[in-house]
Amino acid sequence: MSVLTIDILNPKAEELLKNLADLQLIAIKDRKNNPFLQVIERFRKKNEANAPSLEEITKEVEKVRNRDNDNERFSI
Repeated sequence: MSVLTIDILNPKAEELLKNLADLQLIAIKDRKNNPFLQVIERFRKKNEANAPSLEEITKEVEKVRNRDNDNERFSI
């Protein structure tokens, strides 16, 4: 059995897939019902207000890069 991820570009393709599932030739699993993804979505919603801005992320990345560069200079 193979597992594939398919991006549907045309709504007609979705209907064809549903027909194949009706004939029991394929099984379609909705990713929205994945418990792991549901937990991730809950975390995202819960922390949405606390999410750092792009500017804050950039400053933090620059700080870490500078720290790492300083450590490389002294480790020779």
